[in-house]
Amino acid sequence: MSTARAIVTGGAGFIGSHLVDALVGRGVDVLVVDDLSKGRRDRVDGATFAQVDIRDAAAVSATFATHRPATIFHLAAQADVRVSVGDPAADAMVNVIGTLNVLAAAKDVNGRVVFASTGGAIYGDTNDRPTPETSPTLPEAPYGTAKLCAEQYLGTYNRLFGTRHTALRLGNVFGPRQDPSGEAGVIAIFARLVLQGDRPTVFGDGLQTRDYVYVGDVVSAMLAASDADEAGLWNVGTGIETTVLDLVEGLARAADRPVAATHVAARAGELQASSIDASAIRAALGWTPAVPLADGLERVVSWVRAGEPVRGPA
Repeated sequence: MSTARAIVTGGAGFIGSHLVDALVGRGVDVLVVDDLSKGRRDRVDGATFAQVDIRDAAAVSATFATHRPATIFHLAAQADVRVSVGDPAADAMVNVIGTLNVLAAAKDVNGRVVFASTGGAIYGDTNDRPTPETSPTLPEAPYGTAKLCAEQYLGTYNRLFGTRHTALRLGNVFGPRQDPSGEAGVIAIFARLVLQGDRPTVFGDGLQTRDYVYVGDVVSAMLAASDADEAGLWNVGTGIETTVLDLVEGLARAADRPVAATHVAARAGELQASSIDASAIRAALGWTPAVPLADGLERVVSWVRAGEPVRGPA
C-alpha cells in the first residue's frame, strides 16, 4: 500500500489522526475527510485535508472522485451513546446515512472500505465473554443499532457488488489525543483529574468492566485489514475485562500518587460487562495487541503531564 491513495474519514479525530500518521509514514497519499465537529485540523500532518460532512452525499461523492482512493478507512461517526439515546434520528443520519454515502462514493471509484464499528455496544450485556463475532448482536442503545445497520450495508454491498469491505468491531480505545469527554474518554478524563489532584467520579460500585485496547494496536489492526485486501468482520480487543476501579488504581500507579474516587449513583441502562474475543483476527491476519493496559496508562499520563499536546505520541 506504500504508493496507494487512501481517504480517512474522521481523520482529524483521536483514532483517525493516529491512523493518518501511520499511513503517511508508509508513504501513502492520504486525504483526511472531517467536518471538524469533534476533530481538530491541527491534528492533521503530512496529509491533505477536506472539510466535508459525510451526511452530504454530493460533497462526499465529489471528494472521492477527485482523490480516487484505493482504500477508505471510515472512522467518521457520532460516537456518544448518550447522544444516540437522546436523538436516535440524528445518530442514524451520521452512522447509517453517512456510511451509505461513503459506500456509494467508494463504489464509484472502486475503492475498498475498512469500517470502524463497535464491539461492546453491538453485543450488549452477555455472559458469553470474551464475546466472539458469532455471538448474538443485542445492542442496548441506538448507537450500537446504527453501527450494526452500517455493518449490514457493508455486507450487502459485498454480496451485491462483489466489493471487499471489512468491518472491525473495536473495544474501548484509549491513548494520547483522546478527547476527555464522553463515556469512551474515561481514561483521559481520569488521568487529567488524577494529575490535578482531584477525585475521579465513579458511577455505582465501579465494578463495570470494559475491554480497553490501545490506539496504536487499533491502528495496526486497521493496517493489517487493509493489507489483507479481503472482506472480513473481526473483533479488535484484548479479551481482558478491566473494572473502573482497576483503572483508578492503574492511573494512581502510573501517576505515582494516591487517588480516591467519589462514588455516585449508577447510571440507568449502562452496559455492565464487556470484553471481546479477538482470536479470529489473530488467526486470519496475525494481529494481536502489543501494548498492555499498564503501559498504555503510563503513556496517557505522560501525555497529560505534557499538556495534552495535539500531536501527542502514539
